[in-house]
Amino acid sequence: MKLLIVDDEELTRTGVISSIDWKSLGIDEVFQADDGLHGLEAAQKFQPEIILCDVRMPRLDGISMLERLERVLPDTVAIFMSGYSDKEYLKAAIKLKAVNYIEKPLNPDEIREAVLEARERYIHKLHSHRGEALHSMETASRLALKLTAPFGSNSEEIQAFIKELALPITSGTYFTAFIVKLDAALEIAEPSLGNICQKVDVFLKSFHLYCIHVEKRRQYLVYFVYGPSMPSSSVIQSVGQLLGTLYADLGRYFIAAGDSLSGISRAYQSYASAVILLQSSFFFPENTFLTSDLIKDAASSGAADLPASFNREFSEALSGRDKETCRKLLEKLTEYFHKNTSLLQNQVKDLYYKLLLSLDDSRRQLKITSTLDSVSIAEEMEHCFTFRDLHRVLEEKTEQFFRDAATSTEENPTIFLIKDYISKHYMQETLSVKDISAHVFLSASYVCTFFKSETGKTLNQYLTEYRMERAKQLLGDSRYKITDISSKVGYSDGNYFGKSFKKYSGFSPSEYRERLTQ
Repeated sequence: MKLLIVDDEELTRTGVISSIDWKSLGIDEVFQADDGLHGLEAAQKFQPEIILCDVRMPRLDGISMLERLERVLPDTVAIFMSGYSDKEYLKAAIKLKAVNYIEKPLNPDEIREAVLEARERYIHKLHSHRGEALHSMETASRLALKLTAPFGSNSEEIQAFIKELALPITSGTYFTAFIVKLDAALEIAEPSLGNICQKVDVFLKSFHLYCIHVEKRRQYLVYFVYGPSMPSSSVIQSVGQLLGTLYADLGRYFIAAGDSLSGISRAYQSYASAVILLQSSFFFPENTFLTSDLIKDAASSGAADLPASFNREFSEALSGRDKETCRKLLEKLTEYFHKNTSLLQNQVKDLYYKLLLSLDDSRRQLKITSTLDSVSIAEEMEHCFTFRDLHRVLEEKTEQFFRDAATSTEENPTIFLIKDYISKHYMQETLSVKDISAHVFLSASYVCTFFKSETGKTLNQYLTEYRMERAKQLLGDSRYKITDISSKVGYSDGNYFGKSFKKYSGFSPSEYRERLTQ
């Protein structure tokens, strides 16, 4: 803490400074001033938590100085000192909520007690203000949440919140909703979000704008920016750019700005228009700031319709091992869906799901063994934040299909069926030789003997290796916890998984992950 001593007597100031062990009282810095005006300047410059000042001083007395400072340093605690037993001054000091009144000649013990009491008073004030600020933030967040629903059903609560917060909102106030959509895989600490909101508030003040915000389902941050007049398009762009800069360090995002509309009752419409814009975000590059103008431009330059026979053409190209045709078909997909504004995300994901199934069907048809990349299609699609991510999955799986097709040798159909079955059920802890033998309609003993003679490995060896190689792949993805990986590869006991992995790779799962990041 900082303490300022204001007294026109130099001997008094130096005597007080030298006679007290300030560090033991929690005071890190001590400043001094020789009259009320200089005290006013020093207080504004250094912003001390405690002021020890004389009552009677030339040019500006202590009472007048503290009255002026109360407007700029409302939490600063004052201790008055005077050589006069003046009741009127004492009353004024009490009115200013001075923590103590010390008479001269000064007693160091009395000063120590007064400073300790002032320190406690200041800490109490801070805690009280923080509680009030937290309550206001929570109330403002509840108001913002109410504005994400139609006004009619929440009008009374909304008006009550506005009154409680004393917000500068009138019938002519303009509202613009901004929605930040984050990658669902992100884990953001509360302080990070709090710091962002503070920076947004400071930035908006230069435009005479205000903001309330709310977090929805962790992935969406909604900001209602409001002010007395309609913000220009350049201001909207500035706010969008600021949000983009602040969220860039946290990972991938999209930002959408709704229409600017007048009146609290239309704030929801601004929010709804931003939601509609976000529905197209999937088809734009990550970290894009979406506005209605951007969507209109994209719609006017749309690609030709995708042929209804596209899925069949892709399957035929796979069956014919025609890599060049598949490449051209994938390019056509990119041209069609990039910056698409007419289809919904789920419609496109449904098409890609069918195309990914075609790859699996073609593998089985051509008896092409998969090289240990068998994450479920649904799981891979779940992590696709953009269309580009989704398309990359299809491209990579198509490329791998042709690599495997080029390197695979003719394999016994029964061995292929066994390996294919394991690739789809390895995550089941109860997967057994009996299950595998039933799938290929052979006895368990015959399957074990036949598999060993054809591959040189026992079924259990192959299954363990398959699980361990899959675990290695998952350990390379920081989104997965090691305990989750254990269950994903068929081990309910994490300790047993750890021992098995170390026996197979020579490293514990955590050691292996660390080596991948080096």
